[in-house]
Amino acid sequence: MQRETVGSAVVSFNEEKNLQPCLESAKWMDEIVVVDSFSTDRTIDIARKYTNKIFQRHWRGFGDQKNYAMDQVSTDWVFILDSDERISAELQAEIETVLSARSTDGPVAYYVPRHNYYFGSLVLHAGCYPDYQLRLFRRGIGHLDDAEPHNKFIFTGDSAYLSCPLIHHTRPTLQNYLEKFSNFTTMAAQDRAKTKGYVRSTDLLFRPVFTFLKYFLVRQGYRDGMSGFLVSALASMYTFVKYAKVWHMKQYESYGSLQEKK
Repeated sequence: MQRETVGSAVVSFNEEKNLQPCLESAKWMDEIVVVDSFSTDRTIDIARKYTNKIFQRHWRGFGDQKNYAMDQVSTDWVFILDSDERISAELQAEIETVLSARSTDGPVAYYVPRHNYYFGSLVLHAGCYPDYQLRLFRRGIGHLDDAEPHNKFIFTGDSAYLSCPLIHHTRPTLQNYLEKFSNFTTMAAQDRAKTKGYVRSTDLLFRPVFTFLKYFLVRQGYRDGMSGFLVSALASMYTFVKYAKVWHMKQYESYGSLQEKK
């Protein structure tokens, strides 16, 4: 009996360093969809080697862009794949088993663990593993919400967990981390500002400290050596900058309100 079909949904922008190994790991799938945000490097040339389903679309956030990519997939199942991720041979075999089952009353979505590499090293602590992500699901069962930059998949039906990890080269270098730091903390601050009325000095003083202790001690980041320490310290810095930006947003809102009253 022929197995069900699966396609990958990939979004990209200037990903020439990552895209080829990403798509190479997905070429066994029945379909690959790439939604690009008008890259200025060789991203599109690389994508054309693997698929003709390439769409250009202005960036409107991770959730919106990935939802659009998912909607372009025509297979029975969809797999969300980021440009800095790779599908291992073991994970491929596990997905093939799901597809071959052709179950009509089983799970409609699957969470996948990730092996996260920071600065060239696999980090298995500091909250970095198993880092389950919902990536494989039946087409049309749900969508990603607008909580940037880490969206949640909203769906109806039963879910299950796969055991073989997705390979995630999350931050190959410290420079790469810092290049994306400003944009990611801004998106996180904008999302937090929706529910945070105001920021106290204690938020800026204690939250970063608690974050470091949580990652390094409670989640045992120390067991990964220097990589675990850096992950913990950078998470602390991320927390501080996020709340500092929330504070600035609230200050700007207050100033705008005062100007309107004058």
